[in-house]
Amino acid sequence: MDAHNSGNDDSATMAIGETWTEIRESVDRICEGFGNEYWNELDAASAYPTEFVQALTDAGYLAALIPEQYGGSGLPISAAGAVLETIHAAGCNAAACHAQMYTMGTVLRHGTEEQKQKYLPGIATGELRMQAFGVTEPTTGSDTTQLKTKAVREGNQYVVNGQKVWTSRALQSDLMLLLARTTPADEVKRRSDGISVFLVDLREAVGNGLELRKLDAAINHNTCEVFIDNLKLAPDTVIGEEGRGFKYILDGMNAERILIAYESIGDAKFFIRKAKDYANDRVVFGEPIGKNQGIQFPIARAYAEMLAAELMVRKAAALFEQGLNCGAEANMAKMLASEAAWKAGEACMQTHGGFAFAREYGIERKWRECRLYQIAPISTNMILAYVAQHVLGMPRSY
Repeated sequence: MDAHNSGNDDSATMAIGETWTEIRESVDRICEGFGNEYWNELDAASAYPTEFVQALTDAGYLAALIPEQYGGSGLPISAAGAVLETIHAAGCNAAACHAQMYTMGTVLRHGTEEQKQKYLPGIATGELRMQAFGVTEPTTGSDTTQLKTKAVREGNQYVVNGQKVWTSRALQSDLMLLLARTTPADEVKRRSDGISVFLVDLREAVGNGLELRKLDAAINHNTCEVFIDNLKLAPDTVIGEEGRGFKYILDGMNAERILIAYESIGDAKFFIRKAKDYANDRVVFGEPIGKNQGIQFPIARAYAEMLAAELMVRKAAALFEQGLNCGAEANMAKMLASEAAWKAGEACMQTHGGFAFAREYGIERKWRECRLYQIAPISTNMILAYVAQHVLGMPRSY
């Protein structure tokens, strides 16, 4: 028996067939208005998909996980996953806005009622964009407990100094969650203690102690470096208790990983559909290339691996929705789905041959985009280390 579950998932139920059909159909109709040409133009200009994000916002899908009492839909994570999966399966990309769905979870789970009332309704309507999360730093990377950004209490304010990197969508956000150390590492018992979460209003902070610099990257994720120099924050910007921020972000990571896994499943479905259709239509040497096992087998294997990964994603979502421990499943779902997407992308690229590199097909763009999820929001090796230690009971490796 897996140690992390201790049998607590015995009562969990999981849908095997497709769920949230009406949501999928509705999102698919939205995506029809944003074809490959739209995404290619944005990709070339490293621009933000404002119109696409607005369409999803107007339809209420970015507020899917916000409770109805705060203006959202109060839907379960599988419904949000259906939205994101459909977007990616249609050839679009949800990375521009998926954080609007789950980043608010830190406020929802750990914020005061005053903070919830102040921010969640605006996030639900899209009036407030909360899509940025300042965690990763240039020198510490995945070792979050050793982050260098510090917030020092001086009277009735915190003074923050530090730097973040790979902070996506900060230039397009009104609000950003920021992780900073409020107690020096050498003064805490556990290295995860003494770290706090702040909710930063970027509309006030930029130019007043906080600067953003866009990073040029292989994929269009509108990502930035964040430079913080004597940024002053009020005490009411702290989410939850001071010093417990690391635990708070861990609470939200299961949701993030499950939703990213849904996106990867969508990518895999896109690649498999494209590869199958092209293999059936493309005629070489007098026969459709799909007749050749060298073409068939990689696509068929990609399909089988996608379905297997999808089952893990569904299990992780089911456990999450039923309030059961899902840390291992969320991690493995994200790992398996990201790998399934990449293998499907490879099969699709090879099936199309040279045409895979033609931007008009949208394949090379999706191929670049899907590769990210084996690295972020957590790398495959970190997931394997988690499973080895927490599920298999092996010694901690780092």
